[in-house]
Amino acid sequence: MSKYNKYIFTGIMSIIPIAITYWIIENLFLYFSKPGKFLIDQLYKIEIFKSYSFINNFYDYLAYLIGFILTILFLYILGQIVSNVLGKRIYIFFEGILSKIPIVNKIYSTIKQITNTFTKPNNQAFQKVVMLEYPKENLWTLAMVTGECINESKVRCYKLFVPTTPNPTSGYLIIVDKKKVVESDISVEEGLSIIISGGMVSPEKFNFK
Repeated sequence: MSKYNKYIFTGIMSIIPIAITYWIIENLFLYFSKPGKFLIDQLYKIEIFKSYSFINNFYDYLAYLIGFILTILFLYILGQIVSNVLGKRIYIFFEGILSKIPIVNKIYSTIKQITNTFTKPNNQAFQKVVMLEYPKENLWTLAMVTGECINESKVRCYKLFVPTTPNPTSGYLIIVDKKKVVESDISVEEGLSIIISGGMVSPEKFNFK
């Protein structure tokens, strides 16, 4: 019986990545479809469109699909506008308005800093991966180097981001003496994979410098 249980467990574990991937894609598709679908729903109220049986039979599928395309098209155009000089000025103008609204300005500035960090290339956002003895002795943690600084004693320190598992977008900022960390040859991509998977996806050996 244990043999069958093993096969069932293996089957479940093999299908989980596919199921989670499908769930994420489906929810992203539905999320980005809604703004465009709203416009399609308004257009569908016009009697001329209801006279086409093909549209009526496949309306739900067409509405979400066209809605998704319209939303992506809007985001593309918005990106083009914000990228030019006039668009940047308009964007800065609206940012200025948000910065004057209590509570909203704090939320907006925090979210913007996070998105700016994680949309940078890896060599800018996370410079490299190091090992840190944290939160206590004999417990080692993967940390991402985000920069360097010098403290009041003229000691060179690392600014480290210690991500949480399995969500690497949250974590802790630690400033520590460079001498107290161990350099590694783990790439940023490998480090994030190890953290997201909870260590299930990792190299057999960690090489320290």
